[in-house]
Amino acid sequence: MPRFKDQAICIRHIDWSETSQVVALLTAEHGKIRGLAKGSKRASPSAVARFSGGIELLTLGEAVGMVRPSSELASLTEWDLQQPYAHLRRDLAAQQTALYAADLAHAMLADHDPHSKTFIALAGLLDELARPERRETGLLKYQWLLLDDCGYRPQLDNDVQSGASIVDQPTYVFDPRAGGLSASPPGAITDTQSPAGPWRVRRATVEVLRGLTEGAADAPSQTVQRANRLLCVYARAILDRQLPTMAFVLGEEHAGA
Repeated sequence: MPRFKDQAICIRHIDWSETSQVVALLTAEHGKIRGLAKGSKRASPSAVARFSGGIELLTLGEAVGMVRPSSELASLTEWDLQQPYAHLRRDLAAQQTALYAADLAHAMLADHDPHSKTFIALAGLLDELARPERRETGLLKYQWLLLDDCGYRPQLDNDVQSGASIVDQPTYVFDPRAGGLSASPPGAITDTQSPAGPWRVRRATVEVLRGLTEGAADAPSQTVQRANRLLCVYARAILDRQLPTMAFVLGEEHAGA
């Protein structure tokens, strides 16, 4: 029954009973762990000492528990709250962005598969969301790093079909099934409201994504928003479903990337 002790961000939780919770934690070294925290909601001094008064969504702490090979749920025995990210409770847009980021990590990552880069990226985004002017660029960097960490980094420099270098042009075609830019394929090219693609993408959107390989995301706000939408619908195509929180990025109507 392997014991673990690790930094963790709570990315999902539900009430199991009046006194217990089932949580999903993104940990620094052990990947995503789903666990049962028995007694985490009790108000007794011993329970508060072990669980810091409960495990809240979008908080960071040190988690201690045991992984049971015979159970899908680990047994969480301690939670030491270290960063509550209080600004997420004061700013609705920041909270919605954080909820999408947590939801995306939960959907993309398998249990117990270490993804330390994604953990660092999520922690960094939650910090960035304290500054409203950094919200869009922070989300863009997070989505890019998560996709890269999961092996889905978009190919932006060479045609994903032929391997030839992409020629600079005003608009490009993004093929989500192949994972990057390509020459115009047969059939209709749609906007990003279509789940299957391919999608027409502006040159400015591609340029800001290329800048992420250098760690930069400086661009007009509208361009960064388009890039966020493109990565969001790319993730949607990978998952073959739309997460409810994707609406926070896509909006009810959007005209494409």
